[in-house]
Amino acid sequence: MAKGTAAERILNLAASHGIISARDVREAGVHTQALTRLVRAGRLARVAPGQYRLSNSESDFTEHHGLVLATAAAPRGVICLLSALQFHEIGTQLPREVWLALPRGTRAPRVDYPPLRVVRFSGEAFDTGVEHHVLEGRSVPIYSIAKTLADCFKFRNRIGMDAVLEALSQAWEDRRVALAEVDRYARICRVRNVMRPYLEAIAA
Repeated sequence: MAKGTAAERILNLAASHGIISARDVREAGVHTQALTRLVRAGRLARVAPGQYRLSNSESDFTEHHGLVLATAAAPRGVICLLSALQFHEIGTQLPREVWLALPRGTRAPRVDYPPLRVVRFSGEAFDTGVEHHVLEGRSVPIYSIAKTLADCFKFRNRIGMDAVLEALSQAWEDRRVALAEVDRYARICRVRNVMRPYLEAIAA
């Protein structure tokens, strides 16, 4: 394959996906050495280990850039807990790390940026409640508000009960969730008994 053809395919891939990895390039049938040449030529920018985007697209970065990078580095990962709350604009928490859910047995990615806080989910608790939002041209999986509230109760010892109750109260007051939906995820996450008194209190 000619160099120009390889470069063109990579640049087109980066234009359509926002962020690409060496794996994406290999799957497109292009040798990854072309990535190095494009970075040296200033046509691609390396934004994280193994992650690249068009060098002239920095102005397209958003406040959610860390979420994009995290899920690009971990294709099976889902944005969860405090990072999901921040994305949905629920509560006042400003996490310094990206909270990322991975299936049990999945290796966490090694990245310099963004800092990750990896938690392990399994079965239905991992698979359900996932929404896909297009951020910086890339589809990013993020748990829904209702699923995130149930997850927060499950991981309440890690994130703090004050943050959990603040999120639940705001989501209810802003009419962002239905109690039946939250209760469904509470059952899936096995925190129904823990959540029930709080759900009954806000609904009273």
